[in-house]
Amino acid sequence: MELRHLRYFVAVAEEENVTRAAARLHVAQPSLSRQIRDLEDELGVPLFEHAARTVRLTDAGRHFLKEAREAMAKVEDAIRSVREFAHGNRGEIHVGFAPSLTTRILPAALRTFQERCPAVHARLHDLSTEGMLAGLRDGVLGAALLVKPSAAALEGMAYEEIFRFRPRVALPMGHRLAALEEVPLAELAEESLLAYSRADYPEYHTWLELVFKGTRQPRIAAEYDGSTSLIAAIESGCGVAMVQDGFETLAGARLVLRPVDDDAAAFSFGVAWRKDDGAATTREFVAAVTGGRREP
Repeated sequence: MELRHLRYFVAVAEEENVTRAAARLHVAQPSLSRQIRDLEDELGVPLFEHAARTVRLTDAGRHFLKEAREAMAKVEDAIRSVREFAHGNRGEIHVGFAPSLTTRILPAALRTFQERCPAVHARLHDLSTEGMLAGLRDGVLGAALLVKPSAAALEGMAYEEIFRFRPRVALPMGHRLAALEEVPLAELAEESLLAYSRADYPEYHTWLELVFKGTRQPRIAAEYDGSTSLIAAIESGCGVAMVQDGFETLAGARLVLRPVDDDAAAFSFGVAWRKDDGAATTREFVAAVTGGRREP
């Protein structure tokens, strides 16, 4: 039994005439009659009572008509659903993100994405860079908003820059350097430097080397697995930290942020996704986050 058998059967049942049903279906009448006979043979029961000019459903035919209509409706729903999914109009996308770097772009990007794909739910996952890369490789994530990793880490993935973050030094209130408009890197040499964990954020430590290139890097006194613990440690006077422009949206009035005298050490922030990911939802999300590209 094929889908066309159901379509033919429903048309004959509704028209109660094989000739009219054949015209409606744009098929030859003999072919339609043969298909109906094949269907009855497969089911092992007559579906129609034949009169001179009309056909009428048997009891078995009336029962089968209800089932046939429901089956066809389910097939149509499935076709419509897969077409909507293929065009990015339904489903969900899992996105990895770093809260400290996305506070200014993520709300607007999500609004744009929901306008483009109102039936697609974006599920956000607060992850380290290594966690995001693993999620992309395993197919758990469709996209990730992250600092640009090394070329080796991006193997098999696409990356598009959204903007570049400039370096800032985060200081506790009352720190001796807080009164300066701009902090010379040499002034940080004797400070205790607080940093993100090297295991989870290797690109952060690569960036630190670029920031302090040509001058002595302070000793890293402690490492933290997230912005919340890093902010608390700075506020308590454990040390200072190199962060990015925009970090004040997380720290608020708890810390003092000052630019440093090396804007050349800005780092790339963008969106990554698998090159072999052909999902329309991924394309739409990437377009949403890169469409408003600007300096933070």
